[in-house]
Amino acid sequence: MNKRILIWIFLFTALFFPLKVRIKAKAEKAVVSAAECVMERKSRRILYEWHGDMRLPMASTTKIATAITALEGCPNVKESFEIPYEAVGVEGSSIYLKVGETYSTEDLLYGLMLRSGNDAAEALAYRFGGNIDGFALKMNQTAQKAGALHTNFRNPHGLPCDGHYTTARDLSLITAYALENPIFREIVGTKYYEPRHWKNKNKMLFQYDGAIGVKTGYTKEAGRCLVSAATKNGMELVCTVLNSPQMYERSTELLDDEFKAFSYEKIVDKKEIFTVDGQACCLRENVYYPLMQGEIDAIEILITPIKHSKKAEIIGQIEISLAKRLIFSGNLYKL
Repeated sequence: MNKRILIWIFLFTALFFPLKVRIKAKAEKAVVSAAECVMERKSRRILYEWHGDMRLPMASTTKIATAITALEGCPNVKESFEIPYEAVGVEGSSIYLKVGETYSTEDLLYGLMLRSGNDAAEALAYRFGGNIDGFALKMNQTAQKAGALHTNFRNPHGLPCDGHYTTARDLSLITAYALENPIFREIVGTKYYEPRHWKNKNKMLFQYDGAIGVKTGYTKEAGRCLVSAATKNGMELVCTVLNSPQMYERSTELLDDEFKAFSYEKIVDKKEIFTVDGQACCLRENVYYPLMQGEIDAIEILITPIKHSKKAEIIGQIEISLAKRLIFSGNLYKL
């Protein structure tokens, strides 16, 4: 090999390799959580992840699943019921329930999500699951509906328990699912619940511009955990950090980074007209997706005729891919 080429290879390696090491060390130093995930809520696209599929305890962020499971099993949140003795004196954070007191489901949900009441969690579990095991089964069914397939709930509050775990990715999926419920969204976004004089413990609501919730958590086993959600420029992100000593600072950093890196782009307008077998057609919804700069060039759209549709107005299907990966499919309707 030419001597000059060998010299250039040596210089390039000597200069570039230490730079790679410094960049890697800086990145590893910046990650202070055991696991992290940032997800765009509507599309469920993962924008950033660190050990996103690692199974970990999650402390009181468990109560996100508790709340949405209770809501889905409750026909009327205003309806009141008596507190059973099993829900009184639960260790850890509490709203200090007493046997025989009357609370509405709504009150207990605010106590659960704003004050992280473990006793509120058990009261809801007995009300909507019959007992802790019965309600945990329902919570696991909720997780499956949300697409969280690597999660197992054993209790409604997140106190240490063998076999009680989730992942940062799964917890983001559960939260994205829960935020589709308007009552859940209203509760977790409430700073003060005046009927009971409760202040939300989640500092993100007070500190981060665009924050809409969601839930804090801490045990010695799980460390500091936080699921937060925020909206900017039409894009809504869910951020999960597990065992993160500086959970508020880290969540702020992650949200800022991903709001800067991605924008919520309209890929197809519902007014856009397509032609299938000579017939004009269109979607009935706009299609948006979070994209990094330059990704729009990797979008591909495929139109397929439907010959034997059960509904006469449906004449085709549209599939949208990003870098050969399907991100949306839907029906095209005859104009």
